[in-house]
Amino acid sequence: MYRGYADFYGVMQSEEAAALVWSWIRDPDNEVECLLVEDEPGRVVGLAHYRPFARPLRASMGCFLDDLFIDPARRGGGAAEALLAELANVATENGWDVVRWITADDNYRGRAKYDRHATRTMWITYDMPPAGGGL
Repeated sequence: MYRGYADFYGVMQSEEAAALVWSWIRDPDNEVECLLVEDEPGRVVGLAHYRPFARPLRASMGCFLDDLFIDPARRGGGAAEALLAELANVATENGWDVVRWITADDNYRGRAKYDRHATRTMWITYDMPPAGGGL
């Protein structure tokens, strides 16, 4: 499923990079977590990677949803709703006061779904490379 996610967005992902992400998910001391949703026969049809983040201005913790991906052949079947609902439960269990994510401006299908579950904000995101390097 993760390979399909990378392929869908045209991101070259080496075996080493995929293994590193998997090691983060399996490491109880790493902040990255993963939710999976399966169809009735037990095949994984969607994933969500998330992690906590500090909210200094609010003196609270939130949840950042890094990745939400549903197998394109399985979209519209409730997998995204199941992942978002479970993530809301995880946030409640952990005392997080928000679940936040970003998406592409042209992700019309995803945005239509997100608009039913969350409030779009007016924030614009920026990416800045580290000093002396690139992203």
